[in-house]
Amino acid sequence: MGIGNIIKRLRDIMRNDEGVNGDAQRIEQIVWILFLKVYDSREELWEFNNERFQSIIPEKLRWRNWAIDNKDGKAITGDELLNFVNNELFPTLKNLPVDEKTPMSKAIVKYVFEDINNYMKDGILLRQVINEIDSIEFTESKERHEFNDIYETMLKELQSAGSAGEYYTPRPVTNFMVEMIKPTLNEKIADFACGTGGFLTSTLDYLSNQVKTVEDKELYNNSIYGIEKKSLPYLLCITNLLLHNIDEPNVDHMNSLGRNVREFSEDEKYDVILMNPPYGGAEKKNIQANFPVDLRDSETADLFLVLILYRLKQNGRVAIILPDGFLFGLDNTKVNIKKKILSECNLHTIIRMPGSVFAPYTSITTNILFFDKTKPTDKIWYYRMDMPEGYKNFSKTKPILNEHFNPVKEWWNDRKEIVDPKENEDATTTYKSKCYSIKEIEENGYNLDLCGYPHEEEVILEPKELIEQYQEKRASLNAEIDKILAEVSKLLEEE
Repeated sequence: MGIGNIIKRLRDIMRNDEGVNGDAQRIEQIVWILFLKVYDSREELWEFNNERFQSIIPEKLRWRNWAIDNKDGKAITGDELLNFVNNELFPTLKNLPVDEKTPMSKAIVKYVFEDINNYMKDGILLRQVINEIDSIEFTESKERHEFNDIYETMLKELQSAGSAGEYYTPRPVTNFMVEMIKPTLNEKIADFACGTGGFLTSTLDYLSNQVKTVEDKELYNNSIYGIEKKSLPYLLCITNLLLHNIDEPNVDHMNSLGRNVREFSEDEKYDVILMNPPYGGAEKKNIQANFPVDLRDSETADLFLVLILYRLKQNGRVAIILPDGFLFGLDNTKVNIKKKILSECNLHTIIRMPGSVFAPYTSITTNILFFDKTKPTDKIWYYRMDMPEGYKNFSKTKPILNEHFNPVKEWWNDRKEIVDPKENEDATTTYKSKCYSIKEIEENGYNLDLCGYPHEEEVILEPKELIEQYQEKRASLNAEIDKILAEVSKLLEEE
């Protein structure tokens, strides 16, 4: 069965269950089952390599002892299965005995189930979902690759449940950022809002080519660190790292902004930081209090940027995605943050990305900022990444691809100013790429909104493309409505 058919089959089954409401719950339902399947597969390997291995999961609750249907009529189903999952499996996994001596490879079982729920109310349908997922084996490389395809498909589906700027970064974007940063095995690499682990896994893929010895493998296993606040992305991230053969994922389930930035020791700083922080969110006053007065802001992305400045090692490197609002924002806090970056770090490159990179979930235009903690900024290179030939916009059916970054890579290694090929009405010279001195930036009032996209007249689309665009806009609006309803419901619960 093809990847799309598997996802469709799981969705169709759960649509008949009155307990599951919406894509976010459907995905959470699938993912906790997937996690247990993946974890059992990893345990098989650990048992093979260590005859003394003991699972943290009680024997009766291990996937192999309750989930597998041998088609002999003995697999639990219906009310018996629901009772087992709700009253035995979940309570036990949520309360597993874990302390500071528990290896992360075992402790993660408790951590991922702390805030996860079983939404299904029909035990027969739940059995069907479990059987569908159990049909994928991990022993054959082809099937393992197929599972990774399912996983990637699910990450894309999760985007429709995004809120407050939580748009899961397309893999070609994370790959490009990692490639330009060039991490090495002896470096500590972090993402303080790691979501489902896109930057972490792109980093692992990049580092894998550097592994030549047993010592290299040890460095590889301990090279990355992540923090994720929300339970579902955290679970997805852990599962993702297990699939990448990281047995002890070093990912904390917490709020990165929940600690005073002045308290971080040198050991808590990193050589490389790669991020696409949530933006458009608003942090509470008690969170803002963790930051210096002149750098306090309710905007989540701004606070993450300040956090980075306090957790970056000397000579460390950063690649971060930020919305246009940060570039052109001229309120006191944004200007103070810009001044701090420019005075303490070398902000050497800003790549301006098309607005549809995250389509259909948001049309907000974003930028990739590259800087390092080596010296104050003396100049900033800009490069505007235009749409590839033949593309009016990126979409679900025509997403951004790795090769779309090739022109940026060519320019990166041979930087030249490029005059915008499109003439504008007043015949003034505009640029697709240009270098600006720090003096020009200061004279511009710290407005970093340079080498932007020229105004284009509205394009009249073909009917098929027009329908697709409306469908994408509807998905975006539905996600925004779901976000608002969730916030209202939370407020009502708190009263």
